[in-house]
Amino acid sequence: MDTLHKLFAEDQVVLLKMNPVNEYMGAILQQALQPLIADGFVQIVYGGAKLGSYLCRHPRVETIHITGSGQTHDAIVWGNPAEQPRRKASAHPQLDKPITSELGCVTPILIVPGYWSTSALKFQARQVAAMVVNNASFNCVAGQVLVTAKGWQQRAEFLSQVKQELAKIPPRKAYYPGTKERYQGFLDRYSQAEAVSGGEVPWTVIWDVPAQAGEYALETEAFCGILAEVSLGETEADRFLATAVEFANAKIWGNLSCVVLIDQVTQKRSEAALEQAIADLRYGAIGVNVWTGTLYFLSALTWGAFPGNRLEDIRSGQGIVHNAYLFDHPQKSVLRSPFQIRPTPSWFADHKNLLPLAKEFAKFQARSTWDRFLRVVWEALKG
Repeated sequence: MDTLHKLFAEDQVVLLKMNPVNEYMGAILQQALQPLIADGFVQIVYGGAKLGSYLCRHPRVETIHITGSGQTHDAIVWGNPAEQPRRKASAHPQLDKPITSELGCVTPILIVPGYWSTSALKFQARQVAAMVVNNASFNCVAGQVLVTAKGWQQRAEFLSQVKQELAKIPPRKAYYPGTKERYQGFLDRYSQAEAVSGGEVPWTVIWDVPAQAGEYALETEAFCGILAEVSLGETEADRFLATAVEFANAKIWGNLSCVVLIDQVTQKRSEAALEQAIADLRYGAIGVNVWTGTLYFLSALTWGAFPGNRLEDIRSGQGIVHNAYLFDHPQKSVLRSPFQIRPTPSWFADHKNLLPLAKEFAKFQARSTWDRFLRVVWEALKG
């Protein structure tokens, strides 16, 4: 989708270097983009950091877009780690080309207090678990910090339900480089971390993380199955929304995506506070009752960090992609959903019919007919 955005929204040709971790996808993209490749608009190449460094400095490469880590971004822009402090202090980057980037986030999930039915508690616990485990948590939008109101009467029940739902999900292969080391880094700092599944990198909840600036779990993107739990000293929805927004903006690293879970009754009662919270959240993608991974998937919406990150403090990056409506200078995209979604959403880990649904949806994407749409609906109802 980033390649298509550069081609059609920004009128650029693209040299796409695959990440070695998922370079097997190159053959699929080669087939999908073959007409553009044949006409010289796209080329796909393979290699590691050495090739990436060469291409970034090649005189025929005019602009750069990366998806990755802040460390990779800073190595490209500011040079090796020893040089970076001096170059940043003097605002003298080694890169002399425009660069845009999407660099991840410690994604917060704000749980607005209200009265939730038993089925709603279970549904939202399933959704939180799905935000953590999707793609083994190797996502820039993986749910990582669960923010609750300390005075919410259903808090303990909900946290127990989240733990149960995570425990039901089999562990995934920890295929991403450095996963075990990152996971161990959290265990070394939090004795209260509780593994709730098996596996060499199990789904793990870190209970009662202090809600303070500089906290490791709030400033470090885990990129493994870690869910940190933080509570704020509020009970009432309006006050919680204001406090949680300030907390997320100021004390959690990154500004790419944020999720707000709020029941229908509380939405109506606290409509003004909710709208103010959405306006005040300094995140590029906000999901209300829906995982922000769906915003990434829906290419009509914009995807990227909240505007204003400086090159010296890049956080979640600069610039946006996707944006099929071609809005100029967008600030954020907001996707809203009913509190309980039916049928079971396709990103839920316990979806019972995912493969047939995915196949029918791919066919519908290739050729959108009513017949194919109804097949998608039929397979979705089996989930």
